[in-house]
Amino acid sequence: MTTQLRSAATLVAVFTMMLGLAYPLAMTGFAGAVFPEQAAGSLVERDGRIVGSALVGQAFSGPGYLHPRPSAAGGGYDASASGGSNLGPTSERLRERLATDSAALRAQYGVSTLPADAATMSASGLDPHVSPHYARIQAARIAEARGMAREDVLRLIDLAEEGRTFGFLGEPRVNVLSVNLALDEMAAGRDGG
Repeated sequence: MTTQLRSAATLVAVFTMMLGLAYPLAMTGFAGAVFPEQAAGSLVERDGRIVGSALVGQAFSGPGYLHPRPSAAGGGYDASASGGSNLGPTSERLRERLATDSAALRAQYGVSTLPADAATMSASGLDPHVSPHYARIQAARIAEARGMAREDVLRLIDLAEEGRTFGFLGEPRVNVLSVNLALDEMAAGRDGG
């Protein structure tokens, strides 16, 4: 029995060292060497200040900004509360929220149909992207709020559009933070800032 306990304790110690220390350190080193920006969180810096991450959504609610998709993360894009709402397709609460939000968005943008991401929440609640369609239907509101031409806003959206990963995975998408930073830079340039 002592031999079996010693063998079990040795295996626990060996696997703890291998899988709890050696493997995580090796993967961290590999990621830092091969993908340094992503391993550091894909942080976005402006004027020497970190303003966000290209991988984590933020709440933008002003009329002059591209709005992200709805978030179930806390009070709105709270990374410490990330996760879905856990409301399933049979949930009456989900159906009511979708109907209310969709009607409000259709009226706001003057469209009869909306892309799914305009009213639905992502699984993490922190999605940094919206579909190109959802970004484009917001262009008129952004242009009006900022006193810009709608075509200029559409051009920024087109520049920020990312294609499918590896050409076949996922859908085309627009990074909300990229567009909003570009809008602010364009406004600062116009104002002489």
